[in-house]
Amino acid sequence: MNAAVLAWLLAQLGPATDQNDLAARYTRLAKAREVAREVLSERRANLLAEPLRMTVDGVVTIDQSNNLQGLERQLAALAETPAPDDQTAGEPGTELVTAPLVQARRTR
Repeated sequence: MNAAVLAWLLAQLGPATDQNDLAARYTRLAKAREVAREVLSERRANLLAEPLRMTVDGVVTIDQSNNLQGLERQLAALAETPAPDDQTAGEPGTELVTAPLVQARRTR
Protein backbone atom coordinates (compact mmCIF):
# COMPACT_ATOMS: atom_id res chain seq x y z
CA MET A 1 0.00 0.00 0.00
CA ASN A 2 1.48 3.33 -1.04
CA ALA A 3 1.19 6.72 0.69
CA ALA A 4 -1.61 7.95 -1.60
CA VAL A 5 -3.81 4.94 -0.80
CA LEU A 6 -3.13 5.27 2.93
CA ALA A 7 -3.95 8.99 2.86
CA TRP A 8 -7.21 8.31 0.98
CA LEU A 9 -8.22 5.58 3.45
CA LEU A 10 -7.49 7.82 6.43
CA ALA A 11 -9.52 10.61 4.81
CA GLN A 12 -12.46 8.22 4.36
CA LEU A 13 -12.22 6.45 7.72
CA GLY A 14 -10.71 9.04 10.04
CA PRO A 15 -7.15 9.66 11.25
CA ALA A 16 -7.60 7.49 14.36
CA THR A 17 -7.98 4.33 12.24
CA ASP A 18 -5.25 1.75 12.88
CA GLN A 19 -2.84 1.87 9.95
CA ASN A 20 -1.54 -1.67 10.55
CA ASP A 21 -5.11 -2.97 10.31
CA LEU A 22 -5.62 -1.04 7.07
CA ALA A 23 -2.38 -2.47 5.63
CA ALA A 24 -3.43 -6.03 6.52
CA ARG A 25 -6.85 -5.54 4.95
CA TYR A 26 -5.31 -3.97 1.84
CA THR A 27 -2.99 -6.96 1.47
CA ARG A 28 -5.99 -9.29 1.66
CA LEU A 29 -8.47 -7.28 -0.45
CA ALA A 30 -6.06 -5.49 -2.87
CA LYS A 31 -8.39 -2.48 -3.38
CA ALA A 32 -8.67 0.65 -1.24
CA ARG A 33 -12.40 0.96 -1.91
CA GLU A 34 -13.01 -2.58 -0.63
CA VAL A 35 -10.98 -1.87 2.51
CA ALA A 36 -13.03 1.25 3.22
CA ARG A 37 -16.28 -0.62 2.52
CA GLU A 38 -15.31 -3.42 4.90
CA VAL A 39 -14.33 -1.06 7.74
CA LEU A 40 -17.49 1.03 7.36
CA SER A 41 -19.65 -2.09 7.22
CA GLU A 42 -18.08 -3.34 10.46
CA ARG A 43 -18.74 0.01 12.12
CA ARG A 44 -22.35 -0.14 10.94
CA ALA A 45 -22.74 -3.68 12.27
CA ASN A 46 -21.33 -2.62 15.65
CA LEU A 47 -23.91 0.18 15.87
CA LEU A 48 -26.72 -2.21 14.97
CA ALA A 49 -25.59 -4.70 17.62
CA GLU A 50 -26.33 -2.16 20.37
CA PRO A 51 -29.56 -0.28 21.07
CA LEU A 52 -29.71 2.82 18.88
CA ARG A 53 -31.56 4.88 21.47
CA MET A 54 -31.45 4.72 25.24
CA THR A 55 -33.23 7.05 27.65
CA VAL A 56 -32.90 7.32 31.42
CA ASP A 57 -35.84 9.51 32.45
CA GLY A 58 -34.71 12.92 33.57
CA VAL A 59 -31.02 12.03 33.39
CA VAL A 60 -29.71 11.31 29.90
CA THR A 61 -30.77 10.34 26.40
CA ILE A 62 -28.34 8.66 24.00
CA ASP A 63 -29.37 8.46 20.35
CA GLN A 64 -27.10 6.73 17.80
CA SER A 65 -29.56 6.75 14.89
CA ASN A 66 -27.89 9.79 13.25
CA ASN A 67 -24.53 8.00 13.39
CA LEU A 68 -26.09 5.00 11.66
CA GLN A 69 -27.57 7.20 8.94
CA GLY A 70 -24.21 8.91 8.48
CA LEU A 71 -22.44 5.56 8.01
CA GLU A 72 -25.06 4.45 5.50
CA ARG A 73 -24.65 7.70 3.53
CA GLN A 74 -20.88 7.30 3.61
CA LEU A 75 -21.16 3.72 2.33
CA ALA A 76 -23.44 4.90 -0.50
CA ALA A 77 -21.10 7.77 -1.43
CA LEU A 78 -18.08 5.45 -1.42
CA ALA A 79 -19.10 4.05 -4.81
CA GLU A 80 -18.86 7.51 -6.38
CA THR A 81 -15.64 8.66 -4.70
CA PRO A 82 -12.57 7.88 -6.84
CA ALA A 83 -9.90 5.87 -5.04
CA PRO A 84 -6.21 6.33 -5.89
CA ASP A 85 -5.81 2.71 -6.98
CA ASP A 86 -8.87 2.67 -9.26
CA GLN A 87 -8.25 1.94 -12.91
CA THR A 88 -9.03 5.03 -14.98
CA ALA A 89 -10.89 4.95 -18.28
CA GLY A 90 -8.56 4.33 -21.20
CA GLU A 91 -5.89 2.79 -19.01
CA PRO A 92 -4.76 -0.61 -20.26
CA GLY A 93 -5.97 -3.42 -18.09
CA THR A 94 -5.78 -7.15 -17.96
CA GLU A 95 -8.24 -8.94 -20.19
CA LEU A 96 -8.91 -12.64 -20.29
CA VAL A 97 -9.50 -14.05 -23.74
CA THR A 98 -10.41 -17.65 -24.40
CA ALA A 99 -10.37 -19.51 -27.69
CA PRO A 100 -11.37 -23.08 -28.45
CA LEU A 101 -8.63 -25.40 -29.65
CA VAL A 102 -9.50 -27.34 -32.80
CA GLN A 103 -7.46 -29.82 -34.74
CA ALA A 104 -5.96 -28.63 -38.02
CA ARG A 105 -6.89 -31.85 -39.84
CA ARG A 106 -9.97 -33.88 -39.62
CA THR A 107 -9.48 -37.39 -38.28
CA ARG A 108 -11.55 -40.46 -39.02
